[in-house]
Amino acid sequence: MTPNATSNRPIVWITGASSGIGKAFVQQYAKEGAHLILSSRRVDELEKLKSDLASDSSGDIMVLPLDLSSGDTSLMKKTEEAWAWKNKIDVLVNNGGISQRSLFLETDMQTIRRLLEVNVFGALALSRFILPNMVNQGSGHIIVTSSVAGKFGTKYRSGYAASKHAIQGAFDSIRQEMYEHNIDITLVCPGPIKTAITQNSLTGDGQAFGKMGDLHTHAMDANEMLRRIWPKIRARKEEIIVSGPKERLALYLKRLAPGILNRILKRSKVV
Repeated sequence: MTPNATSNRPIVWITGASSGIGKAFVQQYAKEGAHLILSSRRVDELEKLKSDLASDSSGDIMVLPLDLSSGDTSLMKKTEEAWAWKNKIDVLVNNGGISQRSLFLETDMQTIRRLLEVNVFGALALSRFILPNMVNQGSGHIIVTSSVAGKFGTKYRSGYAASKHAIQGAFDSIRQEMYEHNIDITLVCPGPIKTAITQNSLTGDGQAFGKMGDLHTHAMDANEMLRRIWPKIRARKEEIIVSGPKERLALYLKRLAPGILNRILKRSKVV
């Protein structure tokens, strides 16, 4: 590999990289020869993914274990370690997160705080610590996996919807501040995607839900989702919504006829 080929490859850091949408991002960037930093709590899965990619990717791969709920000091150190690997990061994919399947009245506040800690404060901390370096290098792209739950709430997802609404507002604001620095912010808002997110969702006491929901069982898989949105990711679109017809209708009604949407959601099965 020539020095120029190496320098022209983007350096991409992906959280939640061990499965689902994060893994699909990894595989897609690997096809394009990017240097990859893979982060999640599941080190064994990350090492397996790195091994599996060895024959498909011509870029370098770093495994960087990461717990998004570990606090600012830990996340700052992880950011410093990630940046020091190549002294540059072109793309940060804030994908790590958890969901919820519990009624609000049956949910411990500790569970709600964990949802916010992982989904909101983890993503904000990594972005806050990486952005000064991106500003100094004069470019960058932050991609955030949000959800249609960041646009409207349903039963069983009060904490999750709260976290995704917060993500939407925070990164909309950050985007406005980053235009002058040539740094793009992309919010990806999927509807149900066939991943293990439902199985790993938190119940009221913080335990895993442990089963697939109907909405996700019959949804598109993560690789199909990435295939559909990839041209928009490459174009650095500000917001990308990828969903089925029911979710698209819900988004339309939320804007124009929220009362009708509320009546529909009252009768809907959303687990």
